[in-house]
Amino acid sequence: MTFHHLLRTKPAHRECSDRDHCCAQSQRHRRRRGAAVNIGIIGAGFIGGTLTRRLTELGHEVRVSNSRSPETLSELAAETGATAVWAAEAAHDADLVIVSIPQKNTPHLAAGIVDARKSGAPVIETNNYYPQQRDGKIEAIENGTPESVWVSEQIGAPVYKVFNGIYWKHLLTKGRPAGAEGRIALPIAGDHPGGKKIVFGIVDELGFDPVDAGSLAESWRQQPGTPLYGKDFGVDDTITALAEASPERTGEWRAA
Repeated sequence: MTFHHLLRTKPAHRECSDRDHCCAQSQRHRRRRGAAVNIGIIGAGFIGGTLTRRLTELGHEVRVSNSRSPETLSELAAETGATAVWAAEAAHDADLVIVSIPQKNTPHLAAGIVDARKSGAPVIETNNYYPQQRDGKIEAIENGTPESVWVSEQIGAPVYKVFNGIYWKHLLTKGRPAGAEGRIALPIAGDHPGGKKIVFGIVDELGFDPVDAGSLAESWRQQPGTPLYGKDFGVDDTITALAEASPERTGEWRAA
């Protein structure tokens, strides 16, 4: 299969060189322009919790939830200023929704859990299928359905695949200004250009180069076991790794 439509976005605004100063400057910049958006996060593990920290630093209004009660997120809420809510409330009136949970829990999400988001608001999913390590066997994925296509079917909404292959500590600390040497690139798969543009902007704002990884049907190119998964590549190497990926799951990433 030929790989097409690879691109990167322009930075949304000029960044600064130091991360702490950058976060503070970015937050002031966004608030002056009134550009902060409402973000709902379903899942507060390594990636969901890290995104809560980073996105609140940038001045966004974040509602965060987990599989338990809001009270269990009181420390994260106090640390970040995010609002802890029930999972069913996270997407309410959101400009962007992020689903970041163990893959085995996806079918147990409440029906219509992202339906209360604003019209056209994109849904990011960061999930990975770990059949031997955590999730057990998911028949559809084992039979070749890309993980993100399966997630989209489960939640009844289009999704964008991103943040699934980066180590959470690197997501927390390795964001860099646009154009900086060594800036990590993150692939984004999804079908709708308008929503993808919003996701590109968030990725860039977090300090990473967004790379268009094609349609959701091609999101297998960034699944566990592919050349890109777990790598901190720049744009060129990311494009190469996406092109070299195979849809065949290796033994480590198939159910035993």
